[in-house]
Amino acid sequence: MLWLASFYGVASVACFIAYAIDKSAAIAQRRRIAERTLLLMGLCCGWPGGLLAQRLLRHKTVKPSFQLAYWCSVAANVAGVWWLSTLY
Repeated sequence: MLWLASFYGVASVACFIAYAIDKSAAIAQRRRIAERTLLLMGLCCGWPGGLLAQRLLRHKTVKPSFQLAYWCSVAANVAGVWWLSTLY
């Protein structure tokens, strides 16, 4: 289980950094990271970092469609990890 926690940690740091880069790009009116990419990073175990970034950076918290997709990806990730854990 240590490997799983490590994977979540690394994925979360990467996801947090992606949110921070996107927030910076939004402020500077530069090219943004696609929402699909942020959601995929969250789905791939980075959602804790995404949640932390949303709260600390106040980024992607107002758009209801993104929030719905985000929480669906969290549920899918948790369900997938749970299902995989039942196989072993």
